[in-house]
Amino acid sequence: MSTFVSKAEVYATDKLTHDINPKFLYHNLRHTQRVVDSTKELIEGEHISDAESEILLVAAWFHDLGYTVSYNNHEENSCKLAKDFLAKHNSQKAFIDNVCTLIMATKKNHEPKNELEKIIRDADSSHFHVKNFMATTELLREELSLVQKQRNSPAEWREENITLLRTKHRFYTDYAINNWQKGKDKNIKRLIKARKKNNELIKKESLKAKYKGELPDRGIQTLYRVTLQNHLKLSDIADTKANILLSVNAIIISMALANLVPKLDNPSNDYLFYPTFLFIIFSVISMVMSIIATKPNITTGQFTEEEVTTKKVNLLFFGNFHKMKLEQYNWAMNELIKDKDYIYSSLTKDLYFLGIVLERKYRILRWTYTVFMVGMIISVIVFGIALKFYGPERVLELPVMQP
Repeated sequence: MSTFVSKAEVYATDKLTHDINPKFLYHNLRHTQRVVDSTKELIEGEHISDAESEILLVAAWFHDLGYTVSYNNHEENSCKLAKDFLAKHNSQKAFIDNVCTLIMATKKNHEPKNELEKIIRDADSSHFHVKNFMATTELLREELSLVQKQRNSPAEWREENITLLRTKHRFYTDYAINNWQKGKDKNIKRLIKARKKNNELIKKESLKAKYKGELPDRGIQTLYRVTLQNHLKLSDIADTKANILLSVNAIIISMALANLVPKLDNPSNDYLFYPTFLFIIFSVISMVMSIIATKPNITTGQFTEEEVTTKKVNLLFFGNFHKMKLEQYNWAMNELIKDKDYIYSSLTKDLYFLGIVLERKYRILRWTYTVFMVGMIISVIVFGIALKFYGPERVLELPVMQP
């Protein structure tokens, strides 16, 4: 790095650290350092000579230094600061003029006339291709709001950036076109995607505002949703309990048939007949009651046009429409969604009849568990009595009759 460039870096860093207005969220030391780094990248990519590189880097350090003087005409102020600084360090007039020419080339809408101007222009707009472009441009929007009282909504600022990147800006150097254009195109896509998302949100909010009086309150929606979910969970629990009883009793009956019933052929095991009989009977009763608890009801699966118009049929329950044609059901649903009261009525009916089904399931299950528990207790007691008073030992104690 040349002496001029090193001294320019120290001078510019000091000015942008201590003399810059804190409201300048974009045009500050961070922005200048980014432009300098981009200039170095372009110098290497475009194979610029050392002498021209020195001019470019000094111009890059000074190009926005005028913001420490005034927000308006900052290029002219930057050029004046550069002239004073370079003259103080005995720079040649040609060098000073070239630096000022490059600084003035960063003006808005300036069309570059040579390779060096193309480089400084591309370096100054290098943030258009970086991933954090959205955050960087947001800093510029805030800066304009604070310094110039230019109030731009996020949507308006997004449109300005889309227009700028698509129609007003272009990279000039071959290196920038080949290496930075792709990143710029991605940022354009991000902006367009954000605009589309914002438009969809605006449309959604406008619809909400339009139908606010017609849409159900969120608390009512939550009430129905939570209650229906609870009903369905309770129904699943009841079915699970019934399946457990079915499985347990099936195992009990299988073991009884495999181990106890074959022994009843032997007269010495007659004492096992009644206990085994009770054991199996209670298990069968428990199984039958479990099946009844989970047995679905058969419905007609049809409705009439009159039932729809009078709001007597619940179209949310499949049992009321599974035999109807699609056209008829589609018509009925269209009638349903037109009427908020009909929707509430259908949801209420759904809750009510789900509750009726749940009551029946749990009532039968309660009796099933009672029968199972009592059956097990009685069976065990009868087995104990049979073994105690009529078991094999008692048979051996009976006197043998002599012929």
